Amino acid sequence: MNDDNALSRRRAVGSAGLGLAAAAAASSTARAQPRDTAQPMSDPTTRYPKPPFQKQSQPWPGLASRMEPRPDHGETSYRGSGRLAGRKALITGGDSGMGRAAAIAYAREGADVAINYLPSEEADAGEVIALIKAEGRLGLALPGDLQDEAFCNRLIADAARGLGGLDILVSNAARQQTRASILDVTTEDFDATMKTNIYAPFWLIKAALTHLKPGATIIATTSEQAYDPSAELYDYAQTKAATMNFVKSLAKQLGPKGIRVNGVAPGPIWTPLQVSGGATMEKLEKFGGTTPMGRPGQPAELASIYVQLAASDASYATGQIYGAGGGSGQP
Repeated sequence: MNDDNALSRRRAVGSAGLGLAAAAAASSTARAQPRDTAQPMSDPTTRYPKPPFQKQSQPWPGLASRMEPRPDHGETSYRGSGRLAGRKALITGGDSGMGRAAAIAYAREGADVAINYLPSEEADAGEVIALIKAEGRLGLALPGDLQDEAFCNRLIADAARGLGGLDILVSNAARQQTRASILDVTTEDFDATMKTNIYAPFWLIKAALTHLKPGATIIATTSEQAYDPSAELYDYAQTKAATMNFVKSLAKQLGPKGIRVNGVAPGPIWTPLQVSGGATMEKLEKFGGTTPMGRPGQPAELASIYVQLAASDASYATGQIYGAGGGSGQP
């Protein structure tokens, strides 16, 4: 090798080394800088309102827009990063509570979203659709009563047609009415709770399976009531135990088809369920106060769980129940 060739080789090796060093430095700098989606640290015990709450009552099913304080569904705080880009989701009970939080988060993660709700909840639903569309995503409003099997079948068909397919089904809508004694639970009460909380998911999932392909997900909202039922929620609590159970059963049945099924089990969360007959005035005033956090949760605090369970990077999670109870309850 002559001197010129040796010199050229040393220069090439030196340049490559400098390039690798620069790339490593750039990578290190990128890792050190926070992402745009990063949230500042905050004390979770003081982040949201604590009891006592003022007495308030609304006719069933209630509106989040009329609650005091108004629940936080992530309207101004949730920031997406494209984790659900191109996905198509149907969320029942998408006007308020965890359903609304999931709808907002899904849209900001790049999904098109259809929401179902009762016609009397139109005011809240309109706000959600506007938030979805503000993200440049398709938002479909599909009102109707889930206690009707024919409507549940139409709901799936309308969502799949309007969205151009269906990848995510969030069975979230529920009926909760507090009754001090089983003697106060009428047959009509019991029937309405069972049809909303148990029959509707059964009808919806059956109809949805013709549209769901490998990689699709089903997410059901259960509750801490499935594990630690309150005396005054006799009918509601057993439906949430059944929800937890069907999640685990369906996960085994649909796993070989590549369809994941999971559940979210909230603790005390500040939603219209509480002010529209789901809690006594005494319990409402102290709502969430006995948790280690000393407060109820807000729907926004569960949004990321619904996103994670729908995202492709959670591909090995099925048959799981994800809790969020402020330190109390299970799992």
